[in-house]
Amino acid sequence: MSSSDIFIGETIGTAILILLGGGVCAAVTLKASKARNAGWLAIAFGWGFAVMTAVYIAGPLSGAHLNPAVTVALAIKDGGWSNVPVYFAGEFLGAMIGAALVWLAYYGQFHAHLTDKEIVGGPGAQTTAAKAVEAQEKGAGPVLGIFSTGPEIRNTAQNLATEIIGTFVLLLAVLTQGLNDAGNGLGVLGGLITALVVVSIGLSLGGPTGYAINPARDLGPRVVHALLPLPNKGGSDWSYAWIPVVGPLIGGALAAGLYNVAFA
Repeated sequence: MSSSDIFIGETIGTAILILLGGGVCAAVTLKASKARNAGWLAIAFGWGFAVMTAVYIAGPLSGAHLNPAVTVALAIKDGGWSNVPVYFAGEFLGAMIGAALVWLAYYGQFHAHLTDKEIVGGPGAQTTAAKAVEAQEKGAGPVLGIFSTGPEIRNTAQNLATEIIGTFVLLLAVLTQGLNDAGNGLGVLGGLITALVVVSIGLSLGGPTGYAINPARDLGPRVVHALLPLPNKGGSDWSYAWIPVVGPLIGGALAAGLYNVAFA
């Protein structure tokens, strides 16, 4: 794979991943959406299908890493680091593009949600679940969860451990079951397996932090949230932002280390 193929494949694939994954979060969250309050099951399966779609699109070009933790784990597994910066660049750019497309697709819903006094407060507004979440997630605006993750209980050690454990499971599954014949990315069957593993992680381990398990998936959209001209959007919770970046990278590295010791 050439550097241009890797960059293009990762940019397109990660954009599709975030468009569909962030899209299901927007569908469930925004007040004027037909899927409002569809629940955690819809989010878990929405992200799983997003992974599957993105892998099948990007796989022929880049091997469909779509996640810096996957890129780091494969580099540790094979000892090949030369293309890591190219993968990272495509993944983070694609994540930002995907987040911007979610905003475009739900433009009217974002505006309606963020100008609703029951959501953002104001004279005569009542306390709502959305405002309770905003108060709990200090510094997080009422739609930040569409773009990036946040903890239900803010405990640095636990939040970091949760992201490490979730990503460890994801990467161990990828390395043992998901790779293509060349071993440099996800294969056709591996894309389906990985998608189902992502659903499983969401259902089983997603409750504490929202399961970023992907630094680009969290950081790229968080930057977009900070930049977009959304009314009453609130903060981007930068004090928490390092956890869904560092945790997945540690989890991926640990999975690769175990793979090299136990499976290679």
